[in-house]
Amino acid sequence: MLFRSKSVIFLGGVFTFFSFFLAAVAVATTAAVKEDQNLFVNAVENGKVLDLDESNFDAAISTFDYIFVDFYAPWCGHCKRLTPELEKAAPVLAKLKPPIVVAKIDADKYRRIGSKHDIDGFPTLKIFMHGVPTEYYGQRKADILVRFLKKFVAPDVAILSSDSSIKEFIETADTQFPVFIGFGLNESTISNLAVKYKKKAWFAVAKDFSDETMAFYDFDKAPAVVSINPGYNEQSVYYGPFEESFLEDYIKQSLLPLVLPINQDSLKLLKDDERKIALTIVKDESDAKSKDLVKLLKAAASANRDLVFGYVGLQQFEALAESFEVNMNSELPKMVIWDGNEEYLSVIGSESMKEVDQGSEITRFLEGYRQGSVIQKRISGPSFMGFINSLFGMRTVYILIFVVAMFILILTINKEEPQRAGTEDSTDQGSSSTSQPETREKED
Repeated sequence: MLFRSKSVIFLGGVFTFFSFFLAAVAVATTAAVKEDQNLFVNAVENGKVLDLDESNFDAAISTFDYIFVDFYAPWCGHCKRLTPELEKAAPVLAKLKPPIVVAKIDADKYRRIGSKHDIDGFPTLKIFMHGVPTEYYGQRKADILVRFLKKFVAPDVAILSSDSSIKEFIETADTQFPVFIGFGLNESTISNLAVKYKKKAWFAVAKDFSDETMAFYDFDKAPAVVSINPGYNEQSVYYGPFEESFLEDYIKQSLLPLVLPINQDSLKLLKDDERKIALTIVKDESDAKSKDLVKLLKAAASANRDLVFGYVGLQQFEALAESFEVNMNSELPKMVIWDGNEEYLSVIGSESMKEVDQGSEITRFLEGYRQGSVIQKRISGPSFMGFINSLFGMRTVYILIFVVAMFILILTINKEEPQRAGTEDSTDQGSSSTSQPETREKED
């Protein structure tokens, strides 16, 4: 009985201790949560940049419907120049309905957060909409950031009721996104697609508009959808059919310009486009001859919307251009049909273009492709590494190298370990290590 009594007392003491311990933890947790909530509320009310760490990052993402995060490193010069721009933008964005909160986190210090969100360079900017991130690649000036981010809290479809509201809507859209306006179109016709492509374009329907507006936007009857791509100074008109599948095809084709200049940023635009790429390689995309060629490519692109037309300068993006067996001694321009991955088609008899009558040569190239008069090739290995670096970032490359090195090391150890006979009682001792890939400074 004495033993049982002592056991009961001991267990009672343990229970009391854990009760106090759990209560203390609960109080501390509640205090921390309350502190975070106060911090979050102040960020909205005062329009300040929210300084996050590993303990409250996930809570911030789940608390705010819209939060714009700067993943930075203290040593990064570009990050330091960005800081005052974010401080200017924060109070403006906090006043939007609903508000957009601006936040920052030291992703060099809190590397678990950086790794989770694929941060491979500084600064990296991402807008989280209901927890879903979208990376921002535009300019890092406060006014441009504000114009860009307003897009995400705007209505899915704007209702325009006058010529002046149409003009104001297009001016507000700026050059970051293409614009689709349904003249004389019901909102319901375009609403599903507006939700689906909200991150990529502006959408509106115009109920009342004048003949002058019709002439200005170059359409002669309604309903019609006018596509405007301010960044590339391009415009087109679609007269139907307006069933969703047909309209979506038109929208997808119009998200990109007729001819896309290929660089590290524009490559990312191709990821969601399933079309093959009619890629033209020139020596210098900035010279007059190349610009004249782009005009001819635009004419061809209008008649071949099942392809994405693009061009790249060897001098501007050598890593990608050389992947197609091109160097400074090659006869350029050269056209290929690229799958956007590791294979491309060379059209027999159209391996390069002459300067005379390039329009006819483009036509002949496309006819050869349609007829199947092609040779299938693979991207050349060594130069393709540069292309991989630009598309995925150095972080991915370092991880792949690390994995391969570890695999070879394991094979070597297993090969050199002598055969043992006898007991099975031995236990292998494993070791784990983490490799932190290099990070780089992102240029403006």
